[in-house]
Amino acid sequence: MSEQPYFDTVNAVEYYVGSARQWAFFHQKAMGFNLKAYSGPETGVRDRVSYLMEQGNINLVFTSFLNHDSPIAEHVKLHGDGVRDISLKVPNIDETSEYVKKRGVVKPGKVETIKGDFGRMKKSVIPAYGDTIHSLVDLSEYDDKVPPGFEPSNIREKSSGLKRIDHIVGNVEDRKMDSWVDYYIRGMGFEQLVTFDDKDISTEYSSLRSKVVQYNDRSIVFPINEPALGLKKSQIQEYLDYYNSPGVQHIALETDNIIKTVTDLKQRGVEFLYTPAKYYDTLAEHVGNIDEDIEKLKELYILVDRDEYGYLLQIFTKPMGDRPTFFYEIIQRKGARSFGKGTFKALFESIEREQARRGNL
Repeated sequence: MSEQPYFDTVNAVEYYVGSARQWAFFHQKAMGFNLKAYSGPETGVRDRVSYLMEQGNINLVFTSFLNHDSPIAEHVKLHGDGVRDISLKVPNIDETSEYVKKRGVVKPGKVETIKGDFGRMKKSVIPAYGDTIHSLVDLSEYDDKVPPGFEPSNIREKSSGLKRIDHIVGNVEDRKMDSWVDYYIRGMGFEQLVTFDDKDISTEYSSLRSKVVQYNDRSIVFPINEPALGLKKSQIQEYLDYYNSPGVQHIALETDNIIKTVTDLKQRGVEFLYTPAKYYDTLAEHVGNIDEDIEKLKELYILVDRDEYGYLLQIFTKPMGDRPTFFYEIIQRKGARSFGKGTFKALFESIEREQARRGNL
């Protein structure tokens, strides 16, 4: 990788949803996000409403349509509520665009300059899997935390302890994973971090393959999944069937105290996948000594895995919308740099229980 990073980090994640107000309200009251800013007719934007939510270094934008023939309405009709844009902050958009063009795989869109009260924001768009895009955002000439077209809000909420985005997972069709991994590596200068095959991630009924790409010392981490042949339908295939294309499956949000965060989220009404009690009977044998009380982890359904650097704790929510597509992962890293290979079977079995209830396994 070049000594000079052409991409900094994930700037924000924008969702296209049926009701931006309701998604914003849920993330505020149930997940502890602050309403940072609002955009809509009151701010001079005529075709949409957007709510910018913030917690720690996490910025989420929920956008909905005002006109029935809006591209946003078409997106929601086809996919349901889901992620449209994983925007990436770049240090110099002209240099980044030129770098990407020279690699000859990805064609960035025209650089657009958006003027606001606090300077100029520069932006370009590149495509990703399905209808997902990456907006490249250069804020070097913009001095405010609120984007142009938004007005700041003072609606604050008690934090649930979520700090940053750890990784963002995409689901793509069978036999398409390698081409998308290549897209990020050859097209954008990412590096491959790890590979999981269908022997690593499988149950009696289903399996998947996954590869992870990263940029700038894990400032941006994108696992990419594809379904693998099994006795019954993979969770990845169920996602593709309901989302009607590849897309973002889940976002992992990092916390420094997962027990406190998950306890808080559950009290606020967030629903998580169930982990059977038998998982915890042999947990100490698999992961060794940990700081946390296993009985408390059992009570909250939190999974644990260890690698050569340490261990991690993780848990997955149920789908956030009506379709069994997008969900969140809550993760705490205590040295571990992996993605929970040792918890995959338990996680898959939890997801398959939900699939079976839906009649989709």
